[in-house]
Amino acid sequence: MAGNAKASALRALLAKGEFILAPGIYDGISARVADRMGFPALYMTGYGATASMLGLPDAGLATYSDMVGRAEMICSVIDTPLIADADTGYGGLLNVQRTVRGYEAAGVAAIQIEDQEMPKKCGHTPGRRVVPAEDMVLKIRVAADARRDANTLIVARTDARTAHGLDEALRRAKLYEEAGADIIFVESPESEAELQRIGKEVSKPLLANMVEFGKTPRVETARLKEWGFDLAIYPGLGFSVAAEAMRQAWQHLKEKGTSNDMIVPQYRGMHELMGFPEVWEFEKKWAQV
Repeated sequence: MAGNAKASALRALLAKGEFILAPGIYDGISARVADRMGFPALYMTGYGATASMLGLPDAGLATYSDMVGRAEMICSVIDTPLIADADTGYGGLLNVQRTVRGYEAAGVAAIQIEDQEMPKKCGHTPGRRVVPAEDMVLKIRVAADARRDANTLIVARTDARTAHGLDEALRRAKLYEEAGADIIFVESPESEAELQRIGKEVSKPLLANMVEFGKTPRVETARLKEWGFDLAIYPGLGFSVAAEAMRQAWQHLKEKGTSNDMIVPQYRGMHELMGFPEVWEFEKKWAQV
């Protein structure tokens, strides 16, 4: 499925009212595993991408080039529409234009931009600062105008809740709706009551971040849909269970001196997952006789 076709497919699912459940992916292996699972969309997590590329925290250290390259690689190995974290747009208005066009060219279906100051921080960590709402409104307008395909979706995220309260976050959400965002993302609500209020007051399609170990209660999709949400992302689930599985496996190896009899399950069929059968077919076809 081409990049524009993926955006069109994601937009059509939202228009039909189908709830979009998107697991967080961050590298080639996680992308290929999730792509086989039948999810309507996948989410490229900035936390996971930064951690897997740089071994560093999601604190504004990954550059535009880092992230657009990771998005392009992921899009090249999946058929599922990708929602991708683009942080603050990596600078001013001209940077936002470049980011949107670069992510589009990479094959991304929906591009997420947030209203934090640079350097940004992970959405469930302290010390986040937001730009004036008017600055973010301009970024959204530029992002919407920069699209080469009208089907590409712009996700506007506000981080105002933690430092400025829910009223300010909702005020910004409404401004971002009017500015042309296709999807609204109010980061870090701190209770089910707050989630319900967000669902009542936001008109455009609404994204919930069901992050592991964060400030927001994790709520099953049926209730999120009932409260007015249209998408839910699980950005931390994949890398947190992968890291713990590796820790357990390597602990076993250290203690036992072997990988035999490990309780931790191993993925069977890695060759097939990574596309080795296609390589073998290619080599067979073009083998020298």
